[in-house]
Amino acid sequence: MSSRLRWCLALLFLATGVRAQTDSPRSFSQRYQLYGGYTFLSNSLNGVSGSHQPLNGYEIAFAIPPWHDLRFKLDMFQVRGTNLGAVEHPYSILGGGQFGRNFGREYLFVEALCGEGGVNGDWGANKAVGSTAAASAVVGGGIDTPLSTHFAFRAQGDYQYMYFKQVASRIPLSGVPTYVPGIPENFARISTGIVWRF
Repeated sequence: MSSRLRWCLALLFLATGVRAQTDSPRSFSQRYQLYGGYTFLSNSLNGVSGSHQPLNGYEIAFAIPPWHDLRFKLDMFQVRGTNLGAVEHPYSILGGGQFGRNFGREYLFVEALCGEGGVNGDWGANKAVGSTAAASAVVGGGIDTPLSTHFAFRAQGDYQYMYFKQVASRIPLSGVPTYVPGIPENFARISTGIVWRF
């Protein structure tokens, strides 16, 4: 990389930081928010004890301007991975509330969301059939650090609940399913990305 290009990039980042510091921190939190970034789920859906495998993917979220520091938020995430011979790509579509406040330049928030989750049908160990829809909920929080007038870097951590079942067998004559015990329902989720405020 040439010396001139390095200096131009350094000046660009410096100017962006100076501009972000001169804007009112409160003005950042009073806008619509569109977020996109990377997300990490602590375990796979069929990750029974001794077979834990994290999943990676993306998250997209949209939030309206707040009323008394409380805003409505829509969130969608999808992760992908393989565990115990099965490809998994679960997703969740969630809605709920986000409460946030400015502390200096940073915007700290907590959120509670609930909705629906889905996954491909053969996510069980060795591609066994499992449920494809489930209740899903998220409780967590994070921090936004302004990068410029309209952009901020977000880091957040959440508790994720998803209740999927894997059918073990069916009781003869009645057809009532029995389920595999130990399928995880509780997950940790970490996300980082960019927030566009407009």
